[in-house]
Amino acid sequence: MTLDDAQTILALTHCSDQYERALAENDVTVLDTLFWQGPQTVRYGVGENLYGAEEIAAFRRNRTGGSPPRTMLRRTITPIGTQAGVVSLEFRRIGSTRTGRQMQTWINTPDGWKILAAHVSIMAEQPETERPTL
Repeated sequence: MTLDDAQTILALTHCSDQYERALAENDVTVLDTLFWQGPQTVRYGVGENLYGAEEIAAFRRNRTGGSPPRTMLRRTITPIGTQAGVVSLEFRRIGSTRTGRQMQTWINTPDGWKILAAHVSIMAEQPETERPTL
């Protein structure tokens, strides 16, 4: 098993970029298509735990205004062979000093790459002296 397959890194970079665009534009149709459409799919958000594609889609549709705008700070893409991978992302919501974290496990399916599991969290406020330099 390789953790650095170049083609898988390119594919997951494209998928991650597509996800970030859809999130910024509140394009729930694209967001829905990026998640595996099954009961096994899990998304832990900042304030919610969602089980199954139906709960995730309902959350997106009921979220007024979509996700708060954010800036990507750092992204790491780790392929697990050529059939799965993890995208780890740090971000900062516009107007906030807190760092957010997002991890997504992607699987390569006959219908393309899909998110099987995701976790989003926001770190506690850090004193000015402990904040990373951007």
